[in-house]
This record gives sequence, structure tokens and C-alpha cells, in this order.
Amino acid sequence: MNDMPAPAPAEEFWEARYRDAGRVWSGRPNELLVREVSDLAPGTALDLGCGEGGDAVWLASRGWRVTGVDISATALERAAGHAADAGVGDRVAWERHELGRSFPEGSFDLVSAHYLQSPVALDQQGILRGAANAVADHGTLLVVMHAAWASWQTEPPFDAVFPTLDGVVAELALPEGEWVVRTMETVRRRSVSPEGVEGHRDDHVWRFQRA
Repeated sequence: MNDMPAPAPAEEFWEARYRDAGRVWSGRPNELLVREVSDLAPGTALDLGCGEGGDAVWLASRGWRVTGVDISATALERAAGHAADAGVGDRVAWERHELGRSFPEGSFDLVSAHYLQSPVALDQQGILRGAANAVADHGTLLVVMHAAWASWQTEPPFDAVFPTLDGVVAELALPEGEWVVRTMETVRRRSVSPEGVEGHRDDHVWRFQRA
């Protein structure tokens, strides 16, 4: 008899996404992460929804001690291989969580949450508030979200409600006087479809520093 709990729908979806495909992402860090944290002094970092580890490996290569978190065991296995190949395997710890149900322990100098948007149920508000709570004194919370479908996506693959700049600030409900807004803007990035169609995509970026 198997007493293990059945996988949640979100876990099933994301595990299948990685398991049934080769490498999903490029392995390079997200460009807005690079832009926003390159000047920060390395410390401890939490990468939420780390996927195959591109951001976590880049942070580790710059001296950060990183905890990478994802819901997919396959993604984490690939991320660990990427870190080992890059020579930073000893600087990254990997944890599997369905964020919204469980969350890494501890506090971090940087908490990074990129594109926590999902076609299956996701407690985005709860995750973002957990991310803010995990930021150490004087630490940084970096959140990046897609603001719209890419210009080449004439038929969106699923229904989605995209966040607004002010809407995410309201969801976070950061205590007044305890945080400083360092970045809050919409950035237009070049985007290319899987078929090679050139276009663009708008992303929102927020960077907050705990006072």
C-alpha cells in the first residue's frame, strides 16, 4: 500500500513540463536580475521558482550563497547539474516546495521572485508576502512579472490576469516606513517566439529594500 500523498495539480503540471521536454530554459540569468542586483554586495540569496537554475548559478558565480526553490524535482535535478558544471555546486542548496503550501526557512539578503505566473492555481499573493517576510534587515526583495502577452502571441495559450505595478504593491502590503522602493517600472524587452518571430514583451519590475 502506498501511503504517499497524491501530487497536487500544480506539482503534476510543472513536473510534466520539465520531465517531458529537454532543457526548457537557456541557462542564462534573467536580464532584469542582472540589471538590478549586479551592484549589490554578495550575501545570502533565495531564488523562488528557480527552474533549471540559471539565476541561482549566476548569483553563486558572483559570490552569493544561494537557496534555489522549485516545485519540480526534475527542474531541481537539472539545476544542480548546471551548478556543478559551473563549479559553484557548493554555493547552492536546492529545496523542493510548492510555494503557497510550504516555504523555505530563514532570512536572506536577497529574495528574488521572477515570473511567478502559472496556468494552474498559484497563491501569488501569499507567496509574495512570504518572500517579503524572508528578507533580512537591509536586504532586497526583487519581483519581476510579465505585464502582458508577448507581441507575437496573437492567440494567448490560456486565460491570464496580468498584475499592475500598483496592484502588486497593494498585495504585498509592506509596512509603511519599513521599506524603500528602489525600482518600480515597466520594461519593454526584445522577445522571439519559438518559431523565430521577432517581437517584444513588457515586464514589470519592483525592487524594494528593507530599512
